Amino acid sequence: MARLTVNNQPVQYRLDDDTPLLWALRDAANLTGTKYGCGTGECGACMVIVDGQALPSCTLLLGEAEGRNVTTIEGLSGDRSHPVQQALVAEQAIQCGFCTPGIVMAAAALLATNASPTDEDIGRAITNICRCGTYPRLTRAIQRAGRVMRGEETLSAAPPPAVVAPGAG
Repeated sequence: MARLTVNNQPVQYRLDDDTPLLWALRDAANLTGTKYGCGTGECGACMVIVDGQALPSCTLLLGEAEGRNVTTIEGLSGDRSHPVQQALVAEQAIQCGFCTPGIVMAAAALLATNASPTDEDIGRAITNICRCGTYPRLTRAIQRAGRVMRGEETLSAAPPPAVVAPGAG
């Protein structure tokens, strides 16, 4: 039984410690924003932030996550107000959207430690695969998010999610 913190909430999973964190998040916690891509940690679709570091959740076992702090795309910002999310929309860096949650998480982890990344810093930190090939726009968006985080620029809000939760009005 693994105990960890997910999106600032203590969680206890009654799953085998050898279960990949990805499946605990998606199947047991219904946090489906984290995507399954390759299953080997290469593509980055399943990226989450663990104790401040972007890690692929498909290769991190639940037992290895014991006692750690995990942030998923749902925990980063439920209203899409994080600067990385805003900048990706503003720079039109999103196409199909499948890789987007993993890229957002990798970029958020990078900017939390380096709000002024160079193109090289971004290339080293964002190893996610985007089949749509939006890499130049992704780089511009991450640099723009850094400017927002440094207070050098503001962005208009991206539209809120179109889905309203039951009972939310």
